Amino acid sequence: MRHGITLFTSDRGIRPDVAATAAESRGFDSFYVPEHTHIPVRRESAHPGTGDETLPDDRYMRTLDPWVSLGLAAAVTSTISLGTSVALPLEHDPITLAKTIATLDHLSGGRVILGAGFGWNAEELADHGVPPGKRRTALREYLEAMQALWTQEEASYDGSFVSFGPSWAWPKPVQQPRPPVLIGAGATERNFAWIVRSADGWITTPTERDTVDNVHRLHKMWADAGRTGTPTVVALAGRPDTEQLSRWSDAGVNEVIFGLPDRTEDEVVAYIDRLAGKLDH
Repeated sequence: MRHGITLFTSDRGIRPDVAATAAESRGFDSFYVPEHTHIPVRRESAHPGTGDETLPDDRYMRTLDPWVSLGLAAAVTSTISLGTSVALPLEHDPITLAKTIATLDHLSGGRVILGAGFGWNAEELADHGVPPGKRRTALREYLEAMQALWTQEEASYDGSFVSFGPSWAWPKPVQQPRPPVLIGAGATERNFAWIVRSADGWITTPTERDTVDNVHRLHKMWADAGRTGTPTVVALAGRPDTEQLSRWSDAGVNEVIFGLPDRTEDEVVAYIDRLAGKLDH
């Protein structure tokens, strides 16, 4: 089972390139960052963690751009995977986002993992023109359109939310037909059905409580749909729990990622040191 870290990037504390370098040098396999373009002050959307409109962390308002952050990380590392936990593709133009991701995968030597979410913050999505109730359909089209640009010599796509005629677009990602697409969402039947149809795996939410049972359920849905192999499962964790990690590994969790504290650079690097020691890196 792989081990990674996720840094809730902000304009304070440790920089993403410093954190990624520290993680790679201490044996971690992956480095993830989140995304929020902005947080509307007036909201009715409930945060999944708090259950209401309040935010659990002011870094939601201060989040760095994920692709710039991962570009910095790519420039100073050579082996660690570079992922989003999670990005919000619907807050971008899909053609330019496809270019950004393909460029990062090309320049990093094929290290990108696209963790994507439907987006819990309806007001944030509305400012980007995403119609209410259409997040899943729009995200499916975005991913299909980006994959067309990533794989076809003359790419085209005709959907309700994305449409373009025959076009040339290079570079293509190193990873074909696309970098792994993992969906960060609750373990509902609807979300799992979406993953089985349109993605490569699942990232658990911070509030996930029945990881083992839900991994088994996702595996069954995957097999019943006739998909080969098994879905990639990335589990978010707090502090390492040896017994829990063993159960997750036996159940089919492929990777566990640990969050970093909102501290100074020296404190975060020391935390990565301690975490690596507990995981025998």
